[in-house]
Amino acid sequence: MATFIFGILILLIGYIFYSRYIDRLFSPSDEKTPANSMQDGVDFVPISKGRNALIHLLNIAGMGPIIGAIQGILFGPIAFILIPLGCILAGGVHDYCAGMLSIRNNGAQITGLIEKYLGKNAFKIFMVIVSVMLLLLGTVFVYTAGDLFVERFFGVKDFVITNPLVIGTYCVILLYFIVATLFPIDKIIGKFYPVLGLMLILGTGMILVGFFIHGVNLENFTLEKFNLHPQNLPLIPMFFMTVSCGLLSGFHSTQATIISRTVNHEKDSRVIFYGMMCLESLIAIIWAAAAMDVYSLNLVPQNIIGTVNVVNIIANKFVPLNLACLVTIAIIILPITSGDTALRGLRITIADALNLEQKKIINRLIISVPIVICVLSILFWAKTNAGSFGLIWRYFTFFNQLIAIPVLLCGTIYLAKIKKNYLVTLIPALFYVFITMSFIFSEKIGFNLSLKVAETVGIFITLLILIFVYKKLHSQK
Repeated sequence: MATFIFGILILLIGYIFYSRYIDRLFSPSDEKTPANSMQDGVDFVPISKGRNALIHLLNIAGMGPIIGAIQGILFGPIAFILIPLGCILAGGVHDYCAGMLSIRNNGAQITGLIEKYLGKNAFKIFMVIVSVMLLLLGTVFVYTAGDLFVERFFGVKDFVITNPLVIGTYCVILLYFIVATLFPIDKIIGKFYPVLGLMLILGTGMILVGFFIHGVNLENFTLEKFNLHPQNLPLIPMFFMTVSCGLLSGFHSTQATIISRTVNHEKDSRVIFYGMMCLESLIAIIWAAAAMDVYSLNLVPQNIIGTVNVVNIIANKFVPLNLACLVTIAIIILPITSGDTALRGLRITIADALNLEQKKIINRLIISVPIVICVLSILFWAKTNAGSFGLIWRYFTFFNQLIAIPVLLCGTIYLAKIKKNYLVTLIPALFYVFITMSFIFSEKIGFNLSLKVAETVGIFITLLILIFVYKKLHSQK
């Protein structure tokens, strides 16, 4: 329990002090934000700080902080330290950086920022990567939300596509995705997401209260318990690839740039972007603790350890039966409210690349219809091919962490340009170059090399990126 509490203190103290330091580097001004200077009634709409914060929390908190936590805690109590440290030094900085840069560039999406700060070649590469990542995410979240719903409320255990209840649930969720993607942001997302955000906080809060009512069995960190993963997975790079949304997630940049178009004042950014990343990290820590408890008590069958099915076991253990359904609903909300904004982010990203204004509904449909067709195709393939969900999730994980790198590098170029401490973004960027390259070169979905060889390649590519950044910085002088 001591390590769990220590992790929460790291998060709290880090947010109080380090987020303020990052905020001072960017020096929020009183200049008009895009929400006020570029209002279009669709994507550029002013929304208050409190509502924006809750909306952004739901946008970024997909299944990542839950699945990542219940998988990441398999590495042992070190997760309680690495999650908050990573959030403070990398994840919060990344999210804040993406939001502020977008605000200061007329609400540009992440691909637009990459083009401006890193060049056209980087833009072309990451335009493809961001689009693929958002498509995979939208598909995965239809999948996970649907399965969670029919399991909890209809007792379904076989999620085959021939089950009309399963396919019907998928269709309803996807239909909602379409509506939320097309409608002005203040009509559905702006009205309902703050309430749903409170439900998420309440659901996780009930788990935390359950720790004290029912007791919780948590191990403390020692050097002997440095890595306890049952499959002996290496802490580096696997932990940092497994725990993404509670630590650092490139997906968050695609959501921060959506919210950048609704921020009223630059001074709201620390709470909205950095603060909600820290709150998501807290959610991940709590779910990681709950997972450690049910694992230690052997309440989870071996075949579902680390899967989304653990959610219902945790809810049943820590929350009264009449309230457990509320926790499940709160968790089902996560993939739904991140899946729709993933597709919204993809629509806006493509629209910006094509220079196609989005005030007219026909222009939104021109982009959204092909997106939906792609999601349906991937979903059908995933449901008709055994093991495909795991494959999609692993590729999403790679693309997700990969996208965080150029965001941090954009921040590095920007901070250097205004003569501020750019190491706060450069160091985590280089670390994640090493992590992502070590992962893709060692994994079967990549080059399947030995870990030592993959790490050597990772170090080499990290040095190449450092040289690239040095040249960029030198060219600005």
